[in-house]
Amino acid sequence: MSADQLLALLPDHSLLAACEAHELDDLLGRARVDAVKKREVLMHQGDPGTTVIILVTGTARVNMVSANGREIVLDYVGPGTVLGEIAVLDGGERTATVTMMEEGSVLRLTRGACEDFIARHPAVALKMLSEMARRLRVMNETVESDRAFSSGPRLARYLQRLFDEEVSQQRLRIDLSQTELGNFVGISRENINRQLSAWADSGLIELDHGKIRIVDSEALWEIAAMGE
Repeated sequence: MSADQLLALLPDHSLLAACEAHELDDLLGRARVDAVKKREVLMHQGDPGTTVIILVTGTARVNMVSANGREIVLDYVGPGTVLGEIAVLDGGERTATVTMMEEGSVLRLTRGACEDFIARHPAVALKMLSEMARRLRVMNETVESDRAFSSGPRLARYLQRLFDEEVSQQRLRIDLSQTELGNFVGISRENINRQLSAWADSGLIELDHGKIRIVDSEALWEIAAMGE
């Protein structure tokens, strides 16, 4: 795979899309390209961090298990996402489990290869820090939503995170069952079903064979802001 081929697969907002061609060429020379299957676990929470994984195609679920045994879905990520960099950088354990939601492909870099690459391209390290700060902000917002928001605004905020404004049909980037959406939002499946049905009846969304289409995004984002 060449740098041009990699860039063609990545969305404009991804971390790697901001890299120079020579940086990507060096990265590809150090990485291994692997095909991955649906439901394949890319990394397990608690395992030692020996590799950095970059999602090239496909989508994946990032989740963790809390101290009380509750599963918390942190995010759903797509092409260009860098995974596992925290454990590689600090030598600690994986902080989350990452599971593929569909078939795809990834780049894998060993810890040594990643450290050498960052040493040669310090500007990339700054971009990685910016991305890590963004994820921390998202995690803080997740905790805030769990504590302070009722189910309606909380669900609207999570839909807002999943919503891809670049998709002309205004569909969620991935298809989630109501159980999966409930795990993501921290609301029971029954409450998810009740709230989505109410929004569909009000014309805010359309439900079609498990897919959600946002019809009135402005009204939905107003609901998301109600708890602020």
